[in-house]
Amino acid sequence: MLTKIKDEFSSLSKRDILILSALGIIALLPIIHYLAIGGTTSYYLDVSIKVCVYLLLALGLNLVIGYTGLLDLGFIGVFGIGAYTAAIMSIHGYHFLISSLVAIIMAMLFRLIIGLPVIRLRGDYLAIATLGFGEMVRIIVNNLDPLTNGPRGLPGVGQKISKIDFGIFSLNSSLEVYIFSLIVIALGGLASYRIEHSRIGRALVAIREDEIAASLMGVNVSKLKLFIFVISGIYGALAGIIYTHHIKFITPNLILFWDSILLVSIVVIGGIGSIPGTIVGAILFYGVPELLRDFLGSQLAEFRMLTFGLIMLLMIIFRPQGLIPSERRKYELKPETEKVKEEEDENLFDLEKR
Repeated sequence: MLTKIKDEFSSLSKRDILILSALGIIALLPIIHYLAIGGTTSYYLDVSIKVCVYLLLALGLNLVIGYTGLLDLGFIGVFGIGAYTAAIMSIHGYHFLISSLVAIIMAMLFRLIIGLPVIRLRGDYLAIATLGFGEMVRIIVNNLDPLTNGPRGLPGVGQKISKIDFGIFSLNSSLEVYIFSLIVIALGGLASYRIEHSRIGRALVAIREDEIAASLMGVNVSKLKLFIFVISGIYGALAGIIYTHHIKFITPNLILFWDSILLVSIVVIGGIGSIPGTIVGAILFYGVPELLRDFLGSQLAEFRMLTFGLIMLLMIIFRPQGLIPSERRKYELKPETEKVKEEEDENLFDLEKR
């Protein structure tokens, strides 16, 4: 088995190796800064942890959008379920490991419940259905006052959310939480890579390209859609768990539709179906604007919301495959030669004349 895994990773292109090496160096920068300032918690380290949270969410969404081609606009709701479940369990005195396990199960269960009715939908209908799911979660936690403390958030007065504690050891500093987040991301990225290069991953890509053709070839479309819906819930729950036990405070404002759009932007602009692209997208779309806030001031930094739409528009026109596309996706969206491009343009022109 180890030989098989080694063979798979030996197939990585030089481009991917260089990108992953550069990202590894970037991941070390917050640690170096933390040590350079004498081991005190810094704003930059907290921003890095939040980038890790959004990166985990983006990796989960990439399984749904990137590999399967399902436009999910309510993925932030999974984050809310994981975060609130972990917070409620922790407030009631349950150990971190137990509360985390329950949070993951709850997120997977909700993805299963929402997946059953929507997996047969496509395109805009699927997007609207998942959008409704995300808004439903926000409205429930905002109004379920006895359990979630409503818009005031958790914990309430006299309540406390515990730190990340594994029994043998606990994470007592932001640096330790950041390193733990990097480990979770590495494992999540590895799992995503293994899914992509497995028989299931190839079936998911077939569904993305042509659902009817995949079905005719013997692929169980409904079953695989539901499977990837549920598996992506694990990523959302883990992100919610890390955020809750690090910040130790959550409100319904964390589950806004805007955050779902941000996640979709990260996946699409980073590179649909590309793990390195998703990582770069999370850094550019969450990390860089937060760092610019410190230099530009909060008012000027708010214009980042305006730039997302502009960047998305430019990317769709000039680079539809994303910043760092997957090898497969790159060749799907970009003709091999200029001659092929001219032939495609002529075909489109003929269709327009008809």
